[in-house]
Amino acid sequence: MANAPLKDRIPPHNLDAEKATLGAILINPDAMDTVLLYLRPDDFYKNSHKIIFKAIIALSENNENIDILTVVQQLRNDGKLEEAGGAPYISSLSSEVPSSANVEYYSKIVQGNSIRRGLIKISGEIISGAFDDTTGTAYVLEEAEKKIFEITEKQSTGGYKSIKELLPDAINAIQKLMESDDVCTGIPSGFHDLDKLTNGFQRSEFIVLGARPSIGKTALALSMANNIAIRHKIPTGFFSLEMSEQAIMQRLISSEARIRSDAIRSGFLSELQISQIHQAAGEVYEAPLYISSTSDLKILDLRAQARKMIRQNGVKIIFVDYLTLVQAENRTIPRHEQIAEISRSLKALARELDIPVVVLSQVKRETEGKKPTLADLRESGSIEQDADLVMFLHRERSGGDEYKTDGTGAIETELIVAKQRNGPIGDLKIVFIPKYTRFESKSEDDV
Repeated sequence: MANAPLKDRIPPHNLDAEKATLGAILINPDAMDTVLLYLRPDDFYKNSHKIIFKAIIALSENNENIDILTVVQQLRNDGKLEEAGGAPYISSLSSEVPSSANVEYYSKIVQGNSIRRGLIKISGEIISGAFDDTTGTAYVLEEAEKKIFEITEKQSTGGYKSIKELLPDAINAIQKLMESDDVCTGIPSGFHDLDKLTNGFQRSEFIVLGARPSIGKTALALSMANNIAIRHKIPTGFFSLEMSEQAIMQRLISSEARIRSDAIRSGFLSELQISQIHQAAGEVYEAPLYISSTSDLKILDLRAQARKMIRQNGVKIIFVDYLTLVQAENRTIPRHEQIAEISRSLKALARELDIPVVVLSQVKRETEGKKPTLADLRESGSIEQDADLVMFLHRERSGGDEYKTDGTGAIETELIVAKQRNGPIGDLKIVFIPKYTRFESKSEDDV
């Protein structure tokens, strides 16, 4: 059998386990609650068993008693009695099992065989897609990953826990927070006031940073990535759709070495500056920062690369610069629908990978000169709806085209936390240092 062609092999199944599962429900209707944690009608291999289980579910949903007589009557009403094997066969199921005590064990056997059949089915679909030259490779990979993920999800049983089970873990978590001096329970941004307000970037959150062009979205994102990867040694992924890897590296070195970025670009450097660059390069070299720079990145490619970063490098947070440059798979639909699709996909990615996903976004031109609001996020209201945390950058002009600066030439900037699904909102003060293209916290408590 092991060497027989696939088309000649019988799909995995266990009819005895299927009969025992149905029989357990017929002798003890309460067993239905356990069975539903693992099985749906399509998980049964034999068609008659699928039909019987559908009838049992219908009775359960209508709060009807479940026994041999009611199941037979339900099937008769549905016109499915003969297809289900007839009344004698249904009656025989209750004799297949002495009690319902092992119904969970039987259900897991049925589920396991259903998963195996599902793997065989999607394997065929993946092979078929791989041979289809009209389908893009990225799409084939994405579909394969999605189908495998759906199969693995079938093993999730859900369930519930009592307060007695949950309380010890909750108390232990609170105790650990009390013993820790760190304000962050998530990924620290390196900006003390922001981390105090948000407790850091939390797992599974879709985070949006919005601003008008040239206000410093990329600079702030790189400053955060710099703090996370270099200061805290937390593996970080950075997707840039606007800047080359070389430009990003020059910014990081300028920021870390505190040497003017234009001096680095020109190459006119003193011996002291060269020494500073070498020292900064050593710090940057050791940082677990992974950069992807592609100007025409599709959402499927981004998702695939993000999964790879996590699988190979243990990345804990991802930055995307920026949202409206990501390409949707379907370019024929209206642009606002494309942005909505990308936004939903990135939110789903954060939940799937269980990491924060920080995405930069432009805001509407009408916000020029005034504080941006949630309604100003550009091109799609779905960004505002999907986001767990929304931040904006805003600067006041001191007159003409000049921005307000402090005594050192740093530009005062507001970081506005406009939405936080699980916490407070508020306006914070940070400063932008143009010559190093970096942001720093204005708080005296900054580490």
